[in-house]
Amino acid sequence: MARVVVGATPFQGHVSPVLTVAADLVGRGHEVVVYTGSRFEERALAIGARFQALPPEADLDDRKLDALFPVRATLPPGPSQLSFDFENFFLGHLPAQVRGLRALLAKFPADVVLGELGFWSIPVLSLSAAPDERPTLVTLGSVPLLIQSEDTPAFGAGILPTPGEEARARNRATNAEVRQVFAELQRFGEATLESLGVTMPGYLFDAPFRRTDHYLQLTVPGFEYPRGDLPEHLRFVGTLPPAPSGDYAEPAWWPELSADRPVVVVTQGTVANTDLHELVIPTVRALAGLDLLVVVATAREDGPDLVRRALAEVPDNVRLAGFVPFDLLLPHADALVTNGGYGGVQTALYYGVPLVVAGASEDKPEVAARVEWSGTGVNLRTSMPEVTELRAAVQTVLHDPGYRSQAGIMAKEIGQYNPFEAIADIVDVAARR
Repeated sequence: MARVVVGATPFQGHVSPVLTVAADLVGRGHEVVVYTGSRFEERALAIGARFQALPPEADLDDRKLDALFPVRATLPPGPSQLSFDFENFFLGHLPAQVRGLRALLAKFPADVVLGELGFWSIPVLSLSAAPDERPTLVTLGSVPLLIQSEDTPAFGAGILPTPGEEARARNRATNAEVRQVFAELQRFGEATLESLGVTMPGYLFDAPFRRTDHYLQLTVPGFEYPRGDLPEHLRFVGTLPPAPSGDYAEPAWWPELSADRPVVVVTQGTVANTDLHELVIPTVRALAGLDLLVVVATAREDGPDLVRRALAEVPDNVRLAGFVPFDLLLPHADALVTNGGYGGVQTALYYGVPLVVAGASEDKPEVAARVEWSGTGVNLRTSMPEVTELRAAVQTVLHDPGYRSQAGIMAKEIGQYNPFEAIADIVDVAARR
């Protein structure tokens, strides 16, 4: 049995994958402490793990960020917003996060510290001590690879890679330009790490990939751009399977999923679902009256009421839902319309469901670009698509068999991987050190 600390930035999208892994480790008999925001304590205890909250100054609630940081809403998606997020959320609270982790390790000497990409305590631990003087460090990649490479364009704009030396030269140039764009954030990060007694080793955004013992990307090679310069400790381990739904009361319309007409699911995920007018409402309007069933998975309790209020009348072919288990719903789906959350896209591909993606914030343009590059769906290249664009994209995905075929190929590749076993092997080796 091993002792494992599982850490995460206290945001829903960061915590969910590490809790899924924590649950598997608990099931294998390991002693697990979840170290993240206090609002996730119940979920951690429910899987049989122990819980340690972040120190108060690092214990953010991502549901209240707009109220706590009103200026963030005024910043355009891109470098300005990303720099703000790093200065205020990821790096700004890092000293407190590291202090709390070291206190936890003093009373719970872990064999492994496992976290997600945004859990910057892992690079700090890596830089602070030799491997035999600290726990084994494991980082889960729950966003597209953003490590700089001469084989790929600079991360952020969703530019597709092209082969050849001319393209590599262009990539080197744009990567250098991006480093200059984030020069001020780089200095902020260097000062933050210096306050913790370590030195930033090169480009800030590369550090979480390079300063860990094992970087495990939660997808398959077929969904990521080929690179010839990845670190040896970075490997693909496959997609986390959807969490089992448990007891779910199927709504009255559930049998319609098995009817002859196509099923299209639309969602804005569990994070960027504050304004359903961005994607959900336009999709409903775009598909109203067509010979297909539209399932609106709002991922919020008041979602169906919000959609009803936004529409003069709910179309006959539309079914509204709050929380719907994707492990039950997506096997019936013929297409998923999404804003490009990495986890949701991976889940769709797990079931071989082709996609229509519309997203512009965080990593979503890069997720959408990989959908386009892999041939598994249509990239609308916007977060606010027009009704006509949505209708055309959905009909394209439904009527062009190539998208379903490519999504099916991806599902087969995903089926060849077992991320839980890959992680368990690392933990077992660490326990025997």
